[in-house]
Amino acid sequence: MSRFSQYARSAAKLLTERHHTVSVAESSTGGLIAASLLSLPGASRYFMGGTVIYTIKSRRAFLDLDRERIKQLKPLTEEMVLEFARAARAKLNTTWGIAELGVAGPGGTPYSDATGICVIAISGPVDASVTVKTQSDDREENMEVFTDRALQLFVQTLVNV
Repeated sequence: MSRFSQYARSAAKLLTERHHTVSVAESSTGGLIAASLLSLPGASRYFMGGTVIYTIKSRRAFLDLDRERIKQLKPLTEEMVLEFARAARAKLNTTWGIAELGVAGPGGTPYSDATGICVIAISGPVDASVTVKTQSDDREENMEVFTDRALQLFVQTLVNV
């Protein structure tokens, strides 16, 4: 089992007990958040879908984002990723939306020279967000840390509702 499976199990239990659903929009985690939630038996009760929005083209194709609103926001901010979480939630009409945007490494992006940064947001009956900075350029390790932190934030948010 992966090291973040405890959070996926907790999220699955809470979602199932509450009859809640979730959708996911991922960038730097490359689908690991969705895979974690889907790795558990009974995932079809709560997981409605997800997408890897790795490029601007995919973001436009898979999410109905308010382009004018997005243009006003600074890239790689909690405010921006919350818009993505809301869009993921709205697209599949789920109780919860999870989104993350980041730079796993080893190089930077046009939006940030820093590697090892990820912004994560949860949208639902309440919203939550966090910025994660690993200060590492180890792509695989960063993807795991970002996934772990996203699932942890999701569980913390579910528990507090």
